[in-house]
Amino acid sequence: MSTTQSIPASAAGTFAIGGDLVVNRLGYGAMRITGKGIWGPPENKAAALATLRRAVELGVNLIDTADSYGPGTSEELIAEALYPYPAGLVIATKGGWERPGPGQWTHNADPKHLAKALEGSLKRLRVERIDVHQLHAPDNAVSFEASVEALAKLREQGKIRHVGLSNVTREHIERASRIVPIVSVQNRYSFADRESDFIVDYCEQHGIAFLPWAPLGQARKAHEAIEKVSKQLKATPLQIALAWLLKRSKVILPIPGTSSVAHLEENTAAAGIELPQAAYDELASVSIPPASLRG
Repeated sequence: MSTTQSIPASAAGTFAIGGDLVVNRLGYGAMRITGKGIWGPPENKAAALATLRRAVELGVNLIDTADSYGPGTSEELIAEALYPYPAGLVIATKGGWERPGPGQWTHNADPKHLAKALEGSLKRLRVERIDVHQLHAPDNAVSFEASVEALAKLREQGKIRHVGLSNVTREHIERASRIVPIVSVQNRYSFADRESDFIVDYCEQHGIAFLPWAPLGQARKAHEAIEKVSKQLKATPLQIALAWLLKRSKVILPIPGTSSVAHLEENTAAAGIELPQAAYDELASVSIPPASLRG
């Protein structure tokens, strides 16, 4: 298929986050529209704004961001490009990390910080309630229950519609679910990086959306395997990686990110790829060491 063909995100089918937020299963991750090191404004602001607007034109109605992307820059650009938001657009953001500088990330899931971070997100996104607010990562210096309880309280106040988690284990999901309904989980996952395989299965069993990041994986062996399939199907490696994720489970909502309209169109075209079972199985059989064991 042509990598530049404009195929709508709706071709991937839909999923109802939390049972009431119906989104097309191919979303958009808004981390890369910031500057180098995910810090400050982008080098080409016009391109970033154009990419966001084109995403919506292609039927993308799930945009994932975080207060730490920039910090604040990604959320501000989303609002500048798309506000007033079209009906049905779901913006998911995250809180729980701080940014001392380019490429630097520090944990802070203290309840007071989470409340402050949420207020910042509301202001930058120009909304009164966040559709899906995700704890960016558990903070070892703070009680996990205290972090989740803070988000549950903000939900009770009407400032959050649904609560999600990111970078978590199954135990985290189960502990959080005793406090507040968890509608989404965002972990690193791809055909070549399947440490979260059992978490995907858990999410499927419980109707929880799973938003994978790093969809292509990093190992060279994985690249060789996917390049073979992509040549067979006349698609790009990333398109095949996304198609694999879409076939893996109906609760998976890939959120590939880019600051290029051309790359966005290529990525979204993956929604129209029906990956043959043999190709799916071939990629699933690729054995890649866990990320923690890679050099």
